Amino acid sequence: MQMLMPEPQIFVERTLALIKPDVVDKEEEIEDLILRAGFLIVQKRKLQLSPEQCSNFYADQYGKGFFPNLTAYMSSGPLVAMILARHCAVSYWKELLGPSNSVMARRTHPHSLRAIYGTDDLRNALHGSLSISSAEREIRFMFPEVILEPIPTGQRARDYLNLYVKPTLLAGLTALCKEKPADPMIWLADWLIEHNPNKPRLQHQVAEEEHQGLISARVSCPVSKASTKSLEILSPNSTLSLHPPQTQPRPPARQMHAKRRTAPSGQILP
Repeated sequence: MQMLMPEPQIFVERTLALIKPDVVDKEEEIEDLILRAGFLIVQKRKLQLSPEQCSNFYADQYGKGFFPNLTAYMSSGPLVAMILARHCAVSYWKELLGPSNSVMARRTHPHSLRAIYGTDDLRNALHGSLSISSAEREIRFMFPEVILEPIPTGQRARDYLNLYVKPTLLAGLTALCKEKPADPMIWLADWLIEHNPNKPRLQHQVAEEEHQGLISARVSCPVSKASTKSLEILSPNSTLSLHPPQTQPRPPARQMHAKRRTAPSGQILP
């Protein structure tokens, strides 16, 4: 049975999407269509590129006849850059876009985004990465602060889940069964946020935890025998004085020596 139905592999791919300057006013409408297609918008930013930045972004198109018009068009106004993620994100996004020529897209792919929002071959409304490698390069260009780590797949993904996800999730589900809250989903979400092992801690929280640990260590220390001598059991009618008990002053050594030498027996005391 396991051979006939292999376990699904966890794999999330990322690609870059650009909403070009002439359709920025359709941003919310286009984003809604993107989400309906099963994509996750990981990051988004609105920016305006200079002609030089556009030339660097489309460096692989340098030397072609449409290159000057392309850089002028892309720098004519603000655009929206998005990192999209899903299984096979690059190919699915290209399929959702349709042909690069919007006129041809309306004939062959009438439901594609470029057919709906594009004008012609140049003003085709949206951009999509052509391959995984170009997606990585373009994401770094538009989002230089993003760290693109290799995404684990297959057994590596399962090992990651077993090591970092399942222990915390299992503890949360166990606590959920014991608590039996009215809204289990909200309760579990709050519990996972509170017990996230990777949650950063502020400096004052760390100092407070260290202080609490020091207090616990002091409380757990055994009381010495010398200190127990000063403890007294109070009767119900007794009162506790906040002042230390008065002790008789010790006589000088000369007087003690004189008392020993004038003992009643008339003998010199040792």
